[in-house]
This record gives sequence, C-alpha cells and structure tokens, in this order.
Amino acid sequence: MNKDFTFAVKSICFDENYQPSENTRVTTNFANLARGKNRQENLRAALTMIDNRFNALAHWDNPKGDRYAIELKIISVEMNIDVESGGNALPLIEILKTSIIDRKTNERIEGIVGNNFSSYLRDYDFSVLLLNHNKDQAEFSIPENFGDLHGKLFNCFVNSNAYRDNFSKPPVICLSVSSSKTYHRTENRHPILGVEYQQDEYSLTDEYFKKMGLRARYFMPPNSVAPLAFYFSGDLLSDYTNLELISTISTMDTFQKIYRPEIYNANSAAGKSYQPSLKHQDYSLTRIVYDREERSQLAIEQGKFAEEHFIKPYQAILEQWSASYAV
Repeated sequence: MNKDFTFAVKSICFDENYQPSENTRVTTNFANLARGKNRQENLRAALTMIDNRFNALAHWDNPKGDRYAIELKIISVEMNIDVESGGNALPLIEILKTSIIDRKTNERIEGIVGNNFSSYLRDYDFSVLLLNHNKDQAEFSIPENFGDLHGKLFNCFVNSNAYRDNFSKPPVICLSVSSSKTYHRTENRHPILGVEYQQDEYSLTDEYFKKMGLRARYFMPPNSVAPLAFYFSGDLLSDYTNLELISTISTMDTFQKIYRPEIYNANSAAGKSYQPSLKHQDYSLTRIVYDREERSQLAIEQGKFAEEHFIKPYQAILEQWSASYAV
C-alpha cells in the first residue's frame, strides 16, 4: 500500500449552462443554484451580480462600470488512497478559481483559487461526528482531535505537485462570519478589503480552518453591510493584487447575499460592535431561488456518505497516515 496519497485536479466552467457532476456535493453553493426549473435564471442572475460587484469595486479607469467580467471554474480535487491496486479516486474538496476578463485591454488576468470551500469530510465532521458526540449531552463539547484528519489532508494537497502544477498562489477561502461571535470594528482600513473587524475568540469554523493551515481576518468591504471571514496562509494584504482580492469579494459577497440575506443583504450595515444573526428581519431578498432548510438536511446525508465511503473503509489507513503526517 502506497501511503503517499495522490491528487487529481479537475475543472469545469461555472456559467449559465453549468450542470453539477455526479460527484459534486449537492449542498455546495454553486450546485444549489443549478437545480430546479429556475436553474438558468439563477445562474445568470448570480453571475451578473458578481460582475456588477466587481466593477463597482474596481472603479478606477472604469467610467461606465462595465470594464471587467469574472469567469469562474469549479475545481474538484480527487484523492487516490490505494494507488498500487488502482483503487477508486475519492472526491475530497471543491473550490472555485476566479479569472478576470479586462474588456478594455482584452487581457485575461489570473484571480484567486479557493473562495468557496466544499468538503465531504467537513460534512462528516460537523454534521455526523460532532452531532453524535453531543447527542443527549448537557453541555456542548468538541470531540478529541476534531478536524485533524481533514486539516492534514488539505495541507497535503496544498503542498502537493498537483497543486503547484495548477495554481501559482496559496488559496484564500472566504466565508460568512459566525453568528455565535461578536465582532468589533477597528481603525484599520484597506482600500479594497475595507474596514477590519476583530473578535475576542475564534469560532469553531475558525479553529477548524486553523488546522488546515489557514488563519482568519475579518473585513467589511466598501458598500458591504457585514464583514466576511477570509482564511489564508500567507499575508492577505500583500500576497494578492487588488484585482485578485476584488474577484474573491465580488464572488463570495454575491453568494452570501443569496444564502445568508439576513446578514449580507441586511438593510443596515454592521456597527462598531456586531453580532451576525440569521433571525434578523430587516433585510432584502435577491431574485434567486434557494432552499436553505433542504441544504441543511443534505449536509447530514452527505456526511453519512463520507462516513460510509471514506471514513469506515479506510479508517485504519487514514489513522496511520494522520499519525505520521507532520503539518
């Protein structure tokens, strides 16, 4: 048995004709948009929102607000455990890769890889393992070594030849801030990322991503109403260009307005002290159809899929590998 896992990177365009593959998690943001009778209208509207947000942020030398367009690719990462016997490749994670089209110069500019983050194993950790661990318990607690395997597998991929062959910079993941934490506005302001927020303690998601080698900073971009959580490994403010950062903000701010309108499409902006809430009532809806309750139920189903097809069959191999892998 070859314990050096191998990775395969595949990509598909995310446009108005996108149809999820059989291996795509159906709870994934972009897969949700591509379901049902309104799928093409959903996709077209979301992509238009992304382009408009990008041009609003990249306003210099852009008098009509139409200079740029974003192209998105869904990056699917498969991992092969049993290399010698030709075992089946297992879907590990899905992320998004942005590219920027400059219509003025006819130039194609590389964006950021990461953005959205989707993982079967993460579904298992949060929707199966964590739930079972706290079932019938008086106080909430975290299982021992929670997130260790997922974090090491992610690090293994980012440090692999497969990653280096396909991407020139480390990933940046951009997610919603936690509704269980309070964020405090600072005096630090970045021209693109906006005003920085800080919190007194990390959320469970922050700690989970820390085990992936990613630390968190929270910024509320110009004309946004709530801070976004950015997860990265290097220096977020100096490792990426303004256009690269705008590609991530415009993409993920759009997704959050669709999926968490109570927070990101609220009718008033976050104040100096801010605790996000999905119970907030003063917000606007986009024209895009989305069933959040169904998505939560599917997360449990897909966590069980990971347990059946990934955790249980390869538990001994994964535990042995994890014990010997140094982050």
